[in-house]
Amino acid sequence: MTLPPFSTPASSVLRTPVLVLGLASMLVLASCGSSSTRRVSYETEEFDSTTTHTRTYSATEAQTCEAARRALLSQGYMISAANTDLVTGRKSFQPASEVHVEVEFRVVCAREGGGKAGKRSTVAFATALQDRYGIKKVNNSASVGVGAFGSLSLPFAGSDDAMVKVASETLTDELFYDRFFALLDRFLEGQGGEEPEVPSVAPEMPRPSAPPAPAAPALTFPVKPVPNPG
Repeated sequence: MTLPPFSTPASSVLRTPVLVLGLASMLVLASCGSSSTRRVSYETEEFDSTTTHTRTYSATEAQTCEAARRALLSQGYMISAANTDLVTGRKSFQPASEVHVEVEFRVVCAREGGGKAGKRSTVAFATALQDRYGIKKVNNSASVGVGAFGSLSLPFAGSDDAMVKVASETLTDELFYDRFFALLDRFLEGQGGEEPEVPSVAPEMPRPSAPPAPAAPALTFPVKPVPNPG
């Protein structure tokens, strides 16, 4: 008995390329759709507001940064740097049992030119960076070799909890910065505003010393002659 030669229907032969092309087009459309809906966060940056992170004060750079340092200290921030033109502080939060948040606050004090009536003016730039950490399971394994059984090893597996940074974001809430600048203004008023000007006093010239009194003349007494015996 002879079997007829194996033959493939024409419809099945044509169906395979069509399916491949269909899958390829679906993948292309899916990738295009995902890329079009995905937006990068900095694309919304418009550089239109100059009041969220800045305030101007009638004080020197040193006075403004000192007020910022006291304002951060009053709210529990740990100061990591404090100069005449820069103050940085850090504070930790625990919003949930497995979530840890740290906020780093930075204030830069820059002198503003063109002050009226010779008064000094300083611009304070404030920026807060929020780092979010989460607990992640880290798997680790170890093996113990047993000499009596040759190369026999017994694996031991375990896991440890580790804090891993999961997000980092610059805070842009205007009310958040409004409260900080209001507190900075209160501490700045407590310093008395402008630095007191010390009046320039000419150094007092030394008075001429009186001439020394003339020395008293020496007193002499007459001496009687003594007769020469003989």
